[in-house]
Amino acid sequence: MSVIINLSIFPIDKGESVGSYVARAIKIIKESGLEYNFGPMSTSIEGEWDEVMGVVNRCFQDLKKDCDRIYLNMNADYRNGAPGRIKSKVTSVQKKIKQQ
Repeated sequence: MSVIINLSIFPIDKGESVGSYVARAIKIIKESGLEYNFGPMSTSIEGEWDEVMGVVNRCFQDLKKDCDRIYLNMNADYRNGAPGRIKSKVTSVQKKIKQQ
């Protein structure tokens, strides 16, 4: 089983610059050992459902320690028996672009 999620998580009670809070979440994601891609608006994470949801929960619990209001947006793509899609999906589209 493989799930890829896109996760955006940050406090909305800490002013305009929340990069230090995003960095805390990224550190948790990185330390999980799961495949991930950090982007300007969200971070993609791939793994088993329970592993990925555990990482999301750890990010939330960490921010909850000193944030009174947290924005969390997540979408998920589950596919049975197809790991490694976080890279292969991008590679597949890049090949199609070159063929055009």
